[in-house]
Amino acid sequence: MRVLFVSDVYFPRVNGVSTSIATFREDLAQLGVESVLVAPRYGRGEADAAADGVVRVPSGRVPGDPEDRRMRWTALGLELQRLRPGGFDLVHVHTPFLAHYAGVRHARRAGIPVVETYHTFFEEYLHHYVPLMPRWIGRTLARRVTRSQCDAVDALISPSAPMQELLVQYGVGTPIHVIPTGMPTGRFVRGDGARFRAQQHLPVDRPIVLYVGRVAHEKNIGFLLDAFVELRRAQPQALLVIAGEGPARQALCTQVQQLGLARDVAFVGYLDRERGLADCYAAASAFVFASRTETQGLVLLEAMAQGCAVVSTAVLGTASILQPGCGAHVAPEEPAAFARAVASVLEDPERAARMGEQARRYAEGWSSQACAQRLRACYQQVLDAHAGAGPANEGHPGRARVPVAGAAANG
Repeated sequence: MRVLFVSDVYFPRVNGVSTSIATFREDLAQLGVESVLVAPRYGRGEADAAADGVVRVPSGRVPGDPEDRRMRWTALGLELQRLRPGGFDLVHVHTPFLAHYAGVRHARRAGIPVVETYHTFFEEYLHHYVPLMPRWIGRTLARRVTRSQCDAVDALISPSAPMQELLVQYGVGTPIHVIPTGMPTGRFVRGDGARFRAQQHLPVDRPIVLYVGRVAHEKNIGFLLDAFVELRRAQPQALLVIAGEGPARQALCTQVQQLGLARDVAFVGYLDRERGLADCYAAASAFVFASRTETQGLVLLEAMAQGCAVVSTAVLGTASILQPGCGAHVAPEEPAAFARAVASVLEDPERAARMGEQARRYAEGWSSQACAQRLRACYQQVLDAHAGAGPANEGHPGRARVPVAGAAANG
């Protein structure tokens, strides 16, 4: 089986989509699924080559966004045309921007099915990035675009059951397979907390409260800062470390100054995923998270795999991870209550250690190999349905419907 992945983002741009793509491609290869990824050229840090099955498309900057790149439409089309002679069985789209439209068009022209992973909760993004637009208009627009895009593909992959339920509420009729991104075995290798503190010039005696992820408005980091103000009343030595980059960094730095936290919050930027990130997790006394927009919340599993004591809200995709027995403390989105939950972890290192070990055992159940097997089964089901649709399906702007019962079985 050969699958063509198309995405508007990939490494060196670090986010959950990039991580999901890399994890699935590696595990799918072990299952005999060959893949080629078409993604933007960033002009920095790309270590891949043609042998890695990654095709880079010339791209331009996105206004107001220093991280992302917009693939050039003509160049994207040409790269996809060049790949056609190699032959693919299926297209898998990962992002709802140019990659979606180019991937669907390529699949229809080639007469092969297309699936798409719904990684992005669009509805909660628009009001952060188009603040002048009334929220109800943004919500209506996001839902309309989502339904249109979802109706254009043969099957959808949802990283979590809550996200699947939301798409159904939108009126999406395309069959949805719930398949999360799992944890590769390498994510369980313990880091060196002392090394992280030394490299970042952080005091050895201050307990670290850690956030890892995109530094973006929709991640609700401003709430974490408000909660941290409350936390310092009980734990004045606590240090909040924010690992990641994104468009909200300057606004958050301003908020840090206004709250009088300049000596108590450290922005450490992106960290190397092979060692630096594990060292960062190892240095933390507690991992905190409060995003409202996660379709899964993969970073929670990463923290758990490293044995971190997790304190988090449980909204949308994160609720699918933060289940009973996961070892995490689920706290309300209220600064004082959230701060008390974190303080209870910092004040009792033995409890924190027990939480971390329970979380680590829980994360072991989210095997990336098992998730890849489910994705391969989904591909095969879509291919079988497409073949059963017959010649009338070739070139048709619609799709061959995968039975809903079969989709549910994969969830």
